[in-house]
Amino acid sequence: MSRVLLIHGWGFDAALWNHVNWALLEHECLTLDFGYFAEPRLDIPARLDLVVGHSFGSLWAMLHPELRGIPLLVISGFPRFSACADFPHGTPARVLARMLKRLWEAPEEVVKSFRERCGDTTPFPPFDIKRLARDLERLREDDARDLPERQPRLALAAADDPLLPRELSEQAFPGVLHLVEEGGHLLPLTKPALVADFIRKGLEQP
Repeated sequence: MSRVLLIHGWGFDAALWNHVNWALLEHECLTLDFGYFAEPRLDIPARLDLVVGHSFGSLWAMLHPELRGIPLLVISGFPRFSACADFPHGTPARVLARMLKRLWEAPEEVVKSFRERCGDTTPFPPFDIKRLARDLERLREDDARDLPERQPRLALAAADDPLLPRELSEQAFPGVLHLVEEGGHLLPLTKPALVADFIRKGLEQP
């Protein structure tokens, strides 16, 4: 039985992976939680065979020193989120700055709008603004493109992702990107069987 660590993205929690967990009962799936809606759970488990990051979780995994040397899969993810001169398909920094400002002014509206844009209209519990703001700043600033040893073994993205342009995924993960036509940004929710098969494929690769 392989041990797989699943890391969710910004504005969500470990429950993002519930359906994937059920589809991967033959493996031991462990989750981290950034603590947006509950107490954080960020201790890295021992003896991991694979790390799977969704969205911001993929960038976080690339940069986390304790995860170096562990094979990584990326779901709807990126090595950088904000646009710059040599990464033109990212989100403009001014958009992230405006979102950060609005997060302090109208936090529930920002979280609700973001989740709905991703395709999730379900209610969510009270949240920690400071933790959300901290990681929104990381989405604006962090860049893992210069860490070739932390680039993913495989990447999965959807062409209809409303958050990440297809061109961003193609630029970020040449040669390892698997692109599906439908599924949006929340593939662990919309396509859990597909994600589970993708994780199995990642475990099978040497």
